[in-house]
Amino acid sequence: MDRYKEIEAFVQVMEHGSLAAAALHAGITPVMMGRRIDALEKRLGTQLMHRSTRRLVLTDAGARFLDECRPLLAQWAQAEASVAAQKHQASGHLIVSAPAAFGRLHVAPHASAFLKANPEVKLSFNLTDRVVDLVREGYDMGIRIGGAIDPNFVAIKLATNQRVVCGTPAYFRKHGKPQTLDDLAQHNCLAFNLQGGQQRGWYFQQDGKTVTVRAEGNLDCNDGELLHRWVSEGLGLGWRSTWEIQAQLQRGELVTVLDEFALPAYDILAVYPQQRHLPAKVRFFIEHLKKTYAKPHYWLK
Repeated sequence: MDRYKEIEAFVQVMEHGSLAAAALHAGITPVMMGRRIDALEKRLGTQLMHRSTRRLVLTDAGARFLDECRPLLAQWAQAEASVAAQKHQASGHLIVSAPAAFGRLHVAPHASAFLKANPEVKLSFNLTDRVVDLVREGYDMGIRIGGAIDPNFVAIKLATNQRVVCGTPAYFRKHGKPQTLDDLAQHNCLAFNLQGGQQRGWYFQQDGKTVTVRAEGNLDCNDGELLHRWVSEGLGLGWRSTWEIQAQLQRGELVTVLDEFALPAYDILAVYPQQRHLPAKVRFFIEHLKKTYAKPHYWLK
């Protein structure tokens, strides 16, 4: 029998004055209450109370034990309440990894509102396009855009993304619009260089298969934000994410082409290692981002 239940039964019986009253309060039978008291006395090797049909009288040992048990039970209840409260109140140091450009535009800007609502949290970001090892490198969670997710991680959808080929209306007036994937060879394609990780390749779907088109132009770099700027300046075509250009598409500053060849949309995810009890700081921050991204017209700002 659980020691805590035995001690709790002893204190409840003395506070309520009878086995029946204590049992009614605990939601068990008087017989079960009596068995807990018997088990406690047997384990301690001493009698704690004299029981009769009319009243209960503590022994000297019982009186001393009662005085010691009451504060212990109160501390236990306080400890449980403190842990339970953590489900509803975030605290501690939250360390988040996110892709560099996405993190700057769509993660870090929402930190102030989150910290205002959760003042007991300290928040740290590492914005990098490198896929970090969350466990080994000490992160609580990460933001991932597409790609395979380790089966030992939990992935929560935050929003949807798609890669599209785009350019300015001025560029298309001057150079025309590509109609096929082969037409890209006749256009100035602004792509990541080898150091940027894409190896100058843009991915499309054709005849039900994923195909790679070599993208070449007179400018390349390893920084997505710089490529985005060049495309916006009309210097060439880019293969950009909708989370990055949705507002410009809405305003007509950029136009997409070859949409029929675009890969299917994929998810922007919050990921964290599987664990039995997810810290409130992680859960609350994910909920904060989901709520923010779900606001009407958020991606059009």
